[in-house]
Amino acid sequence: MGSAMRTVGVDLAASPKFTAVAVVDWSPGAARLVDLVMPATDAHIADLVVGAEKVGIDAPFGWPDAFVDFVVAQHRGELGAGRSLDDIEQRRPLAYRRTDRVVVENGWGRPLSVSADQIAHVAFRAAGLIADLGVVDRVTGWAVEAYPAAALKQWGLTSRGYKGVARRAVLATSYESLVESAPWLDLSDHRELLTQDDNAFDAVITALIARAATSGQTFLPDHRDRAVAAREGWIHVPECALSDLVT
Repeated sequence: MGSAMRTVGVDLAASPKFTAVAVVDWSPGAARLVDLVMPATDAHIADLVVGAEKVGIDAPFGWPDAFVDFVVAQHRGELGAGRSLDDIEQRRPLAYRRTDRVVVENGWGRPLSVSADQIAHVAFRAAGLIADLGVVDRVTGWAVEAYPAAALKQWGLTSRGYKGVARRAVLATSYESLVESAPWLDLSDHRELLTQDDNAFDAVITALIARAATSGQTFLPDHRDRAVAAREGWIHVPECALSDLVT
């Protein structure tokens, strides 16, 4: 924890236009946002993560096991009858990963469904990106899956209501709250973008999550969930205070 290191946060979108990458350098007792890039292609991301100790990516790293099995069976014409899929409870295992359910059960937020909501194209891009980066371990590898809303909630900061052009005032307040709560974090050179674009703000939070993951301060799957997390991915939620990132 005492030596210098670099973490990178990627707020991944389906389009490079809305993708932001934050590069944070850490030194004893302090951290500084040294680069904030938006838009960002996969090639830009690959360049920016060079030398990073850990990379956080705000995107799902996989799909629910049940969904994968379901699609394969349907594709092969082997889907059995009697699934009662008019019942939403029967569809939930197709829509949500184990890590999504853990986040909900702990009151950390409500992640979007990778198989049933708007983030499918983001997940396609994420799968290609982590393959390009050589990431094999989807749980504790060089790149980890992040969910900014959960981290913000854990740290007592605004976790909802700051996204979109119409909510820039809330975003600006969220920025000021982060600065106040983490006086050791130097963001000043990038204040304008961070108060104008929630993608850029989330990229910074994702870089902080990467720091927490590097120092072993995120919730990990227990032995019962480890195997499924290796396939589906695992959301890293900090189990530490903001100040613990530099102490």
